[in-house]
Amino acid sequence: MPPTFDLLVIGDANPDVIVGPLDSPLAFGQREQLIDSGALTLGGSAAITACGAARLGLRVAFAGRVGDDGAGHYMRDRLAAHGVDVGALHLDKSLPTPLTVIVTRGADRAILTSPGTLAATSGRDVPPHLLTSARHIHAASFFLMPRLAADLPGLFSTARAAGATTSLDTNDDPSGRWDRTALAPVLADTDLLLPNAAEAHRLAGTDGTSVAAAAELLAHRVPLVAVKNGADGALCHDGRTLLTTAGVRVTPVDAVGAGDSFNAGFLAARLAGRPIAEALDLAAACGALSTRAAGGTPAQPTWDEVLTHLTANGDTPS
Repeated sequence: MPPTFDLLVIGDANPDVIVGPLDSPLAFGQREQLIDSGALTLGGSAAITACGAARLGLRVAFAGRVGDDGAGHYMRDRLAAHGVDVGALHLDKSLPTPLTVIVTRGADRAILTSPGTLAATSGRDVPPHLLTSARHIHAASFFLMPRLAADLPGLFSTARAAGATTSLDTNDDPSGRWDRTALAPVLADTDLLLPNAAEAHRLAGTDGTSVAAAAELLAHRVPLVAVKNGADGALCHDGRTLLTTAGVRVTPVDAVGAGDSFNAGFLAARLAGRPIAEALDLAAACGALSTRAAGGTPAQPTWDEVLTHLTANGDTPS
């Protein structure tokens, strides 16, 4: 029987409130500051990746937990509107949906998250049949969900035993500990690691060296590492070969979720059988194109749109 889904995404889902750009330090003391724009949009690394993958034509399911409240129903409705199956996005009657406020300033941003259901999310929120009926399993926000993090090695092992491949984007660690010992068991069953440059350094313990050096070190722990490197594009390493791409140039409006759109592009390309170098180009284009509008999902590209932009850039995969 063919797989029901191309991709199962496990992890965080929450509304993002994005305000900015702030042109001065954030003021307390009950001061009111005016900014140019504000947006309420679908957020959460896992949720944005799921939407990006669906936009690229993949059959996508999502597993996780939100509150049985207005914000939780908003997330279910928005994910479904993007073509993501939300049958395994559970509504928690005792805890609220997570909420993130993002304040932008220039190319930087501050991220404030109320965790809500994140700490309660666990492997029990992932139906076993989804693990064995998807071609690929992707998990995000490892350090935000400790119970899910502890269960991920078993989830990934089950999926790989059924023939699926796996990927992980740890995202940031708000605690600052970056517990590599806790991460080791899941990396043993991870086929693809997807950090950004800062995260790659923290995961590898290589602050002060090149991003390529961090990627190479991490590639001795997992088969393939693809690193998002901001305006410098992206790179990947398989323990033997370093590949790089500059991506495509756009005029950015908002970089929120660009890394998650990169993830979606890389996964879609690899599931389509594209070589690693082409997947890197396609993923970098997906990340760049997603920055053309506020929020992580409104400007996520289609497959044809990505190819068109790569053609215009003189770098179309065959």
